[in-house]
Amino acid sequence: MMKKIILILLAAVVLAACQAKPVVGETITIAGGTYKNVSAQELNTMLKKKGFVFINVHIPFAGNITDTDLSIPYDEISVPENLFQLPIDKNAKIVFYCRSGRMSEIASKELVSLGYTNIWNLAGGMVEWEQAGYEIEK
Repeated sequence: MMKKIILILLAAVVLAACQAKPVVGETITIAGGTYKNVSAQELNTMLKKKGFVFINVHIPFAGNITDTDLSIPYDEISVPENLFQLPIDKNAKIVFYCRSGRMSEIASKELVSLGYTNIWNLAGGMVEWEQAGYEIEK
């Protein structure tokens, strides 16, 4: 009986250790605020319980990651007609990506400068996404 209890407790500990940890990302501090960089693996975890606007800012078009909500050129993110597509709440979570991470970094910095407080960026972009074994929709 004691062996069964020990095995059950051990199994519970192992299962608890295997639970997905919340994605926290790497905080990047810039003038005016912060945004977070996430890896491909972290983004994949986030997409399983998607609660954010997911935006491809790469130009020219080079494909999408599944569940992309919008495609807005990185250098036009702050144009009024594009800002109207974003959540009114500047605390809403927005995740950017591009091909290599550079354009989405620029878009992240631009929205932070406009007062957005919950901006996330896929570090390494679609290149890292594919290298991690995930697919791009072309």
